[in-house]
Amino acid sequence: MKADRIRDGARAILPLTPPAFAFGASFAVLAHAAGVGGLAATVMSMTTFAGSAQVATVSILGTGGGLAAAVVAALLLNARYGAISVAIGPRFHGGVLRRLVESQLIVDESWAVSVGPDAQIARRVLIGAGGTLWSFWTAGTVAGALAGGAIGDPNRLGLDGAFPALFLALLAPQLRGRRAIAAAALGAAIAFVLIPFTPAEIPVVAAVAACVVGWRR
Repeated sequence: MKADRIRDGARAILPLTPPAFAFGASFAVLAHAAGVGGLAATVMSMTTFAGSAQVATVSILGTGGGLAAAVVAALLLNARYGAISVAIGPRFHGGVLRRLVESQLIVDESWAVSVGPDAQIARRVLIGAGGTLWSFWTAGTVAGALAGGAIGDPNRLGLDGAFPALFLALLAPQLRGRRAIAAAALGAAIAFVLIPFTPAEIPVVAAVAACVVGWRR
């Protein structure tokens, strides 16, 4: 691979850095409202780096839920990374510590921009994209923690609708064939059916079953 591929990943992810910063700030505001301190929220962003899981955790804690329930919800929301990691794993080399650090940068956005037309993963692109996004997410959390409750309800800024819009933007370039379109449609259908009846994290995990349309012998 070219030595500049990490820079390619950083450039590819730049359009998504403003919403990452805003999401990080809104997470810190939600954490503040739930009684989670700014330092704890920042450390969580640095080490967890998973927006939906972090929001679910502080939301459960903020409504009086137990730590076990918050951890289970976060694990369920992040279960999709198991399938992503299986696909990406062969591209990661070196010792356990190196792979552990690099795997921290695997998120939906970095994975999406690193998948080539041949469905192969460009590892350095993923690292560049993930590292850049991590920086903005963490910086946003710090900004939100410093602002405390001054921002108010982040949903009034429209951030509750920004998450779906972001994932639709990531999905669009991946719809290159009938199998991809079928998997996307099936995943959406599964989530749509389950949303009214199950906890928020279940439809996300169940929708992964749509991957079976791409299963080959």
